[in-house]
Amino acid sequence: MTYRVMTVCTGNICRSPMAEIVLRDRFARAGLGDRVVVDSSGVSDEEHGNPIDPRAEAVLQAHGYLVDDGHRAHRITPSELASRDLVLPMTAQHARALRRLAAGAPDASVDHVVLYRRFDPAAPDVAPGEPEHVLDIDDPWYGGIRDFEVCLAQLEAGADHVVEHVREQLAARA
Repeated sequence: MTYRVMTVCTGNICRSPMAEIVLRDRFARAGLGDRVVVDSSGVSDEEHGNPIDPRAEAVLQAHGYLVDDGHRAHRITPSELASRDLVLPMTAQHARALRRLAAGAPDASVDHVVLYRRFDPAAPDVAPGEPEHVLDIDDPWYGGIRDFEVCLAQLEAGADHVVEHVREQLAARA
């Protein structure tokens, strides 16, 4: 049985494709690459059709990640939201947008929407109902290479814990 993970940011050219690539790598290393599919999207269509930001690509490649030239930014659809087992927004604002999208789609739910940094053991502990913005992964688009390095470090910090969560979910399905 295939487990489907989607990472979500604003335009789908920086954070979410970086997270997609990091997670694909980690799932492959964990021996789950054939059981877990990872893709990405944005909550906006402002970058529709664009490839991954060249700065994101450069940072990923500098850290040994394989970047797929076929990435094209797109906006998440209600059917994508409904069909994923785990949806990982990069910010609280993205999570709110996903909740609004789910509210208007009969098959969609937000039960499987979890802020990416909730998987980072070094991130602040935010209880349900408390402001989630402290878990935001900052948008590197407005900065330089150093901002993309920081973004990658935040994504890597939670990646192994995402893998463990999915491993547990797969075991519970068996």
